[in-house]
Amino acid sequence: MKYEKWSLGYWLLKQYIRFVDWIIHDKIILNGQAYIPKNKPILFAPNHQNALSDPMAILLHTRYQPVWLARADIFKPGIITLALRFLKIMPVYRMRDGKDQLAKNEKTFADSIKVLENNCALALFPEAAHSAKRQMLPHKKAVPRIVFQAEEKADNNLDIHIVPTGIYYSSYWKFNRSVLVNFGEPILVNDFLEAYNENPSAATLALRDALEKAIEPLTINIKSKEHYECFELIRAIYGKAFATKSGERNGFLNRFKTDQQLVKILDELDTSNNEKTEKICNAAKHFDTNVRKYGLRSWLVESYENNFWKLGLNKLLLLITLPVFAFGFVFNAIPFFAIDSIVRKKIKDFAFWSSFALVLGFTLFPIVYLIETWAISGWLPLWWHKVLFFISLPFAGKLAFRWYILLLKTIGRARLFILKAFRKQVWQSLKKQQEQLFDELNKLS
Repeated sequence: MKYEKWSLGYWLLKQYIRFVDWIIHDKIILNGQAYIPKNKPILFAPNHQNALSDPMAILLHTRYQPVWLARADIFKPGIITLALRFLKIMPVYRMRDGKDQLAKNEKTFADSIKVLENNCALALFPEAAHSAKRQMLPHKKAVPRIVFQAEEKADNNLDIHIVPTGIYYSSYWKFNRSVLVNFGEPILVNDFLEAYNENPSAATLALRDALEKAIEPLTINIKSKEHYECFELIRAIYGKAFATKSGERNGFLNRFKTDQQLVKILDELDTSNNEKTEKICNAAKHFDTNVRKYGLRSWLVESYENNFWKLGLNKLLLLITLPVFAFGFVFNAIPFFAIDSIVRKKIKDFAFWSSFALVLGFTLFPIVYLIETWAISGWLPLWWHKVLFFISLPFAGKLAFRWYILLLKTIGRARLFILKAFRKQVWQSLKKQQEQLFDELNKLS
């Protein structure tokens, strides 16, 4: 297989997976696309936190058919290797694979050069592992080594552009999540070639550090290991209020930017005053525990104004759209819950949940849809009725899930209404806890 050649089969599969990806996500936001150069050899270098979802975020939302470099041990003989090659994934051999295997990298580098010479795109994770946390791992030397060796073998004529990329998810595994893909200003390998010719080791470290520095502003990177879970909780509880305080308008991208600022403030506090960090963390955990004790969420306590009217409007909307939910639920429930059950029971590392759900989803759902269309075909006399029914099923499923989310929010609002009406002391205590927590957090910025 010639990796640098455009593949029709790959393109067709990409269009299908792109549709599935749209169904899975609530929002898909691309930022900084203007930084992706045209007619230049490119190496995409994204952060890695969510297994297969990370490469999907790159290949589905750029015009390229990027060739990924992956560790060689995943290339098992037979159909797996054929599938990986079809997906334009090349093996990279490491010392742990055996010293005698390293010679095979010659072919990988030769193929990489062909990709770059044809102004196509390579892609590689600088961290070389996924963390399943909003926390960057230390970068390895793989990216610098590959681009330097590629330039060396091509007599320094490639002019490779490394595009630092940050991928952020509202949730790592939940259905209907949002994803943000941030592309940064390219790093030009040419700027490091002179240093590489003089001292390869020093230049490799310099490029590695420059890339790590370029990717960090494109991600949310909670540096504290001790208080990671607490800072994530504070971000969920206080993030909206902090964004409003910062003067930012509502929106996923704006919230990402203010969350970056908030995390930076919390990390600085963790470094300078551990005692105060512990105090704020304990207050956040105590508030969250008490809120959940009454079946609420922190956003309900924060946005309690006009709850009565919103409760009434939500109920009316749920009633009007109930038939839509029923249709979507009936024809999507079996594959949805089957996949959810399989993933939760069989996959121990939740960082792989969304990846396995995606693979199972784009294979199982169409099969179930075909069976369901066949099952009711007797009530659909015309062929285009059958086609229309089949096409409507994924959209109905997505609408049904949104109906379910609105139902959960409505139940939460009803609980809040009952709490305020019949247990005023409890409500006042919760509100006071939130105000005290927010006051302490407001003093940090």
